[in-house]
Amino acid sequence: MTSSAVGQRPQRGKVVAWSLWDWGSAAFNAVIITFVFSVYLVDAVGDDLPGSISASTWYGWAIGAGAFIVAVSAPALGQRSDASGRRKRTLATLTFVVVALTAALFFVEDDYHYLWLGLLLVSLASIAFELSQVPYFAMLRQVSTPDTVGRVSGIGWAFGYVGGIVLLLICYFGFISGDGGLLGLSTENGFNIRLVALLSAGWFLLFAIPLFLSVPELPAEVSPDRADVGFVESYRVLFAELRAMWRDDRDVLRFLIASAFYRDGLSGVFTFGGILAVSVYGIAAADVILFAVAANVVSAVGAWVAGYFDDSWGSRRVVITSLVSMLVVAVVLLFVSGPAMFWIFGLALCLFVGPAQAASRTYLTRATRLGKEGQNFGLYAMTGRAVSFLAPTLFGLFVLIGGGDRWGILGIMIVLAVGLALLLHVPEVTGDRANDLLSGESHGDGVR
Repeated sequence: MTSSAVGQRPQRGKVVAWSLWDWGSAAFNAVIITFVFSVYLVDAVGDDLPGSISASTWYGWAIGAGAFIVAVSAPALGQRSDASGRRKRTLATLTFVVVALTAALFFVEDDYHYLWLGLLLVSLASIAFELSQVPYFAMLRQVSTPDTVGRVSGIGWAFGYVGGIVLLLICYFGFISGDGGLLGLSTENGFNIRLVALLSAGWFLLFAIPLFLSVPELPAEVSPDRADVGFVESYRVLFAELRAMWRDDRDVLRFLIASAFYRDGLSGVFTFGGILAVSVYGIAAADVILFAVAANVVSAVGAWVAGYFDDSWGSRRVVITSLVSMLVVAVVLLFVSGPAMFWIFGLALCLFVGPAQAASRTYLTRATRLGKEGQNFGLYAMTGRAVSFLAPTLFGLFVLIGGGDRWGILGIMIVLAVGLALLLHVPEVTGDRANDLLSGESHGDGVR
């Protein structure tokens, strides 16, 4: 990290190039994992799977296994990319792995014998994708300044939402709707959906390239003595850093724990939104994808606008305001009925998801010491995965207790509320660690 990286006005081209990676990565999140290929894998490929274990159960286990691997490997990966000055190289490698595995999904035909290939490819791709976000998030400081980091983070998050919307619409109208979409593609043996996998791979690759051409590599000037440690040895370094963080930087650990809870609640909003739309509020199943598009548009606008408040108010205030607003809207959703009410208050809920996600990334960037970005975002990924079972578990529990899907909203609210309560004990971050160190004006631990 050079002084120009943190002390000068960010170059618009680098910000756009960095944000386009988020735009392209939506191909994997929105199309492969959430709305298109996962549905094909479970409902078509695994439809006739023999045995007592369903395809959806196998799919859940495959994704869960990937999440466990991410949790145990992300912090060490981040630490190594910081020390070696290979942050961009690490991101490039993981991006190309995701692209290759996504493209390989083309060979998953509509036959249950191919389910295992599909599960393996999706699980491995999800691991690579989650790990790729560690160096990507860590590069936020390289394309922003202390005065614009919130804005840039919000722009990147908005690009991701909009990229997912655009690609979903292309896939739906061009490849899926009717009989093979507007392109009139064959649907035999899942050919049109398999082509969607190829399109998603190409989309991600195309929009990832500008980052690798425009954003410079991180110099290995912070911890050059650690650049050559092996992967196992990097855990020793990591544990030493954690002990030091507990001693000198405890507020960052508090934030990581608090954010793990409320980020799981934020994920629950999108995970169960479609289920609630149909089963509780009477939205037609065919209209769910339209609500998903609208929800992503609203979340993108929220993230973009909140970025400006982030830089003036502070990241913590943006997150707290967003969580409180979400809890208020969720209470309303508990008592209203009908599609119109869900469209109004469901979209109101989504309005605050983007700001909470983007501001969380900004807070950790501001609070992180120079050269520790990859390590801390690795811990960010690990803590998020460690509690990722809470929202789904509590949703199911309250559905069981209440006797209807509506009561699952309470489960999500509890996870959000716990995260909010923990966040209230985390102080606002002031200044920026990199800027303080470079200017020689240390403010203690930088979080107060």
